[in-house]
Amino acid sequence: MPFLYRMIEDFGVAETPKDISYYASMLFMSFSISQTLTVMYWGRLSDRIGRRPVLIAGLIGTLAVSILFGVCKTFPMAILVRMAAGVFAGNAAVMKSAMAEIADDTNRSRMMALLPLTWNFGSMVGSGMGGIFSNPATQFPGLFGNSKLFTYFPYLLPCLMGSTIAAFGLVTGLLNFKETLIRPTQPALEETVGSTEATPLLAQSAASSVASAKQNSIKSLLTPLVVRVMVTNAFMCLAYTMCDQLYPIFAATDPRDGGLGLDPRSIGLSLGVEGIVVVYIQLVVYPRLERKFGVLYCYRRGLLFAIPYLVSMPFLSMIALHLQTQAGTSAMSMLVEKVVMWVILMLIMVTRITSNVMAFTSASLMITNMAPTRADIGFMNGAQLLAMSVIRIIAPIVSGLLWSWSIKHSFPFPFNSHLVWMLSAVLIAIVLKLSYRIPESVNKFAADQPKPIASVEETDN
Repeated sequence: MPFLYRMIEDFGVAETPKDISYYASMLFMSFSISQTLTVMYWGRLSDRIGRRPVLIAGLIGTLAVSILFGVCKTFPMAILVRMAAGVFAGNAAVMKSAMAEIADDTNRSRMMALLPLTWNFGSMVGSGMGGIFSNPATQFPGLFGNSKLFTYFPYLLPCLMGSTIAAFGLVTGLLNFKETLIRPTQPALEETVGSTEATPLLAQSAASSVASAKQNSIKSLLTPLVVRVMVTNAFMCLAYTMCDQLYPIFAATDPRDGGLGLDPRSIGLSLGVEGIVVVYIQLVVYPRLERKFGVLYCYRRGLLFAIPYLVSMPFLSMIALHLQTQAGTSAMSMLVEKVVMWVILMLIMVTRITSNVMAFTSASLMITNMAPTRADIGFMNGAQLLAMSVIRIIAPIVSGLLWSWSIKHSFPFPFNSHLVWMLSAVLIAIVLKLSYRIPESVNKFAADQPKPIASVEETDN
């Protein structure tokens, strides 16, 4: 949300601009708390009643809270709306389960890559819209200068645009989305007899396996390997989330305090550019790398790419500060310096989204691959999202407090404005080391692997 800095400023709750990051972290945290409390409920509910009704309910809720956020005039109201948004976002793991059920071994990486693609593309384009169309009465006086509605609610227009996209998804889901969960009560024999030569054999096999499979107990699913992967992913999520949610605040902060001093439109554009890059990385680069080298390789390369992005980002404030303090110099030299800053920023942002796509897509695939049966995919994805939601409660408040503390004091590097970025880089380095303890077996979809069959003697006993 590129306009979040200005929105909190308008609420009048922050005593100084250096305190805005603390209140921004509370908004991020409120979303994650409610998502954490509901994610397992949505996952288990979808395992019982199906994926379609749960996803439709989430779209209806998202549509409503998107509009409500645009009319928030007080900080407590914004907190309540963000908490409601987190409730309906708790079903994000359900879509992963649906995609895993649609896919097979020939296209699973490409299919699962579509989810982070839509998330990343939507986040980037949405951020661009949020920055460009916030406060339209001021930014576009010719169109909205006389609008009392957008003057009183300066952040309503981008929220209305977001709700329109949710409405489109809702209509599309109601008309075209078919249930992907095959009922466990459906006899496997009936599936086989009812099939024709035109029925894909893989679909028959999947239907039979789900029909005959029962959900495993939570204790049996949370094996040491699953817990190890989830813990590794949790630390990864902590590092990424701290900086992802800090970026709009960092970008809007005055360069004298270690930020970039960008306005909401520029912040939105810097995030929107990523939406162009993410399509190619997600649909072309990642599937090819995953097919050739495996999920684990992509996971490690994503982590490796994160370190240079995290280390270099805060150094951009030096260029921004030089631009601010050299206001009296020639226009050409300032233009050149500004172009240099934006070129470096775009290179960093491309590195950021590349790392993000590879790490998070691989994390989702590893958890899906470790589900022992298709009937357990909903729980596995729900458990993963639960762990990450807990981290997303912690990360914003940690980054917000550390950022506010670091720019209020005159400590030397790395305890100045670089602190959050350097801490995240250290966390990523630790996760990269831990990833070498994950076995190569996570590259295979366990639910479709042959299961050992008990011998006759074992059966008789």
